[in-house]
Amino acid sequence: MAEQNVALSNFRNVGIIAHIDAGKTTTTEGILYRTGINHKIGEVKGDDPAGATTDWMAQEKERGITITSAAVTCFWKGHKINIIDTPGHIDFTAEVERSLRVLDGAVTVFDGKMGVEAQSETVWRQANKYGVPRICFINKINQTGGDFWKSLESIHNRLSKQAFPVHIPIGFEKTINGVVDLITMKAYTYNDYADHALIEGEIPADMLEKCQNARNLLVENAVEADDDLMMKFLDEGEEAITEEELKAALRKRVLEGDFYLVTGGDGRGVIVEKLLDLVVDFLPSPLDIDEIWGENPKTGERVGRKPDEKEPMSALAFKIATDPFVGKLIFVRVYSGVLHSGSYVLNTTTGEKERIGRVVRMHADKREDIDKIGAGDIAAVVGLKSTTTGNTLSDPAHPIALESITFPDPPVSIAVEPKSKADQEKMALALQRLAEEDPTFRIHTDEETGQTIMSGMGELHLDILIDRMKREFKVEANIGEPQVAFRETIKKTVEVQGKHAKQSGGRGQYGDVWVRFEPNEPGKGFEFFDEIKGGVVPQEYRQPVMKGIRDTLEGGVIAGYPVVDVKATLYDGSYHDVDSSELAFNLAGAIATREGVKQANPVLLEPVMHVEVTTPEEFMGDIIGDLNGRRGRIDAMEDLMGGAKLIKGFVPLANMFGYTSDLRSMSQGRAASTMELAQYEEVPPNVAQEIIEKRNK
Repeated sequence: MAEQNVALSNFRNVGIIAHIDAGKTTTTEGILYRTGINHKIGEVKGDDPAGATTDWMAQEKERGITITSAAVTCFWKGHKINIIDTPGHIDFTAEVERSLRVLDGAVTVFDGKMGVEAQSETVWRQANKYGVPRICFINKINQTGGDFWKSLESIHNRLSKQAFPVHIPIGFEKTINGVVDLITMKAYTYNDYADHALIEGEIPADMLEKCQNARNLLVENAVEADDDLMMKFLDEGEEAITEEELKAALRKRVLEGDFYLVTGGDGRGVIVEKLLDLVVDFLPSPLDIDEIWGENPKTGERVGRKPDEKEPMSALAFKIATDPFVGKLIFVRVYSGVLHSGSYVLNTTTGEKERIGRVVRMHADKREDIDKIGAGDIAAVVGLKSTTTGNTLSDPAHPIALESITFPDPPVSIAVEPKSKADQEKMALALQRLAEEDPTFRIHTDEETGQTIMSGMGELHLDILIDRMKREFKVEANIGEPQVAFRETIKKTVEVQGKHAKQSGGRGQYGDVWVRFEPNEPGKGFEFFDEIKGGVVPQEYRQPVMKGIRDTLEGGVIAGYPVVDVKATLYDGSYHDVDSSELAFNLAGAIATREGVKQANPVLLEPVMHVEVTTPEEFMGDIIGDLNGRRGRIDAMEDLMGGAKLIKGFVPLANMFGYTSDLRSMSQGRAASTMELAQYEEVPPNVAQEIIEKRNK
């Protein structure tokens, strides 16, 4: 696929986001087929040996789900579109998060048989967080149970009232064969979804009134974008608004980020032409995003960069992938300037200078070498040793640090050990590589048992990582039972002294501090404050005190779990001219922490998951009873399309292992669930006692 020279105003960086199984990957396949990148439409499931282009991992082909976000580039009507197909499963939410951080627009795909589902709401919230304008595509309306209007209603009820059809489907379920475009007021039909072009024609007579009403609504809401246009509409009516004026007004409204155009169809085929037209006409180019702001790491000043190749280079690394042929691939979004292969860049996050080996245009798992990436573009680079997700790369002469990407702490852990001595070294390397790729995957060694502990976002997440370890790195390992990442915190404020004084002949050790420990807001973590007046503890000893406190909080007093959400304030102390040292004050901080946490009413915390279950009505009673039995509390119940029910609730993670298979047997395989970390909550005393006894065995 040859590079094409495209003006920056004609670039589109777009993510495909949705609930699991809504048809994101199939829609991406339809787009690649229609834009001539692929000669056939790959199947996500079934007997297609090639599978879908963007689901290239063996695990994705087997499970028929997207695990890692894949980047592809295609061209449509003189525009260059970089598409990222993201996962829908909650365990891979970080993939969506980091993709949305660097994208300018998104296409939200909905399953036309289900309408808005649990994960649809999550990705919608993530897009809101990053202010990403989006358009909606209601997929699968050609299948039994598919309904464009009911799905639109569920978008209005659960996501936003500001969603308006721009295309109306022709036909119902199996007879769907095109759409009416409300901007041009023409019908666009096909005979077979794999046709090569849509046929333009007149609107069917029985749809004319419905289309006219829908267009009135669209125009009425579009003209709000522009006062002059609004006056013209009020004075002369809808007929006076030209197609160009309507398009410009709609684009302006979509770019504001709280107005959504809706289309629908069969994502496998030719109808994606209309979706591509919407991407090109209404989603932002890098120029619409304007200036991006960061700070100068040397001075701390705010600095801006415009999306212009003449500006100093700045880019954000948003994804790491291990490629068997070229090693570590780093996906970058260039915001300003040009990133050349062979050039030196400054990683402003680590402060290191690194050399770009090669620059490659990615097409899922295939690569094509290019010389450079310009402002507004997305590609991958090879050769960076110490760059990880969320790092900023910049021109060494003009440093800038862009806002990074934050990820939640993983709540599920398992112990893993190599099967043989030969596997030991390979396992360490494999785990290190996987942790580089995935910021929600952590590894640490349990000091008491010496075991290696893997932590991830859920059981499926850890399953996939273990599977990848076997296949890609040929590591055989024994896996323990899933464990919950408990935490500890304090409930009251205490003031304690930490004093370390040792006389051992010659120079002694002396460090003396007074520290106030207070509960911090949930989720705030550890914060350190310095209130020393008049140098009773010299400046050079205050950092070691903080380090002593922070390191000691890694192991709590109840059951040795990390202590979180604590404010520590150093407010008094004393020192010795000869005997004081950094080490002595570090130890004094540690002594104060151990004593302080003991006195401050420590409690055990557990991760509580926000659980959503979609089920046919007849299984609802059993499912609610089961969730109550797992110490769950039901928060809400809603009616969904097709007579299904949605149950929302909060359940401790400790009681949710193996829930997917339990739910399957309870509902004859007809119910589905999603769960994501909601918050950490205090463990009831009787349960806490069991956990402590288990931990101390």
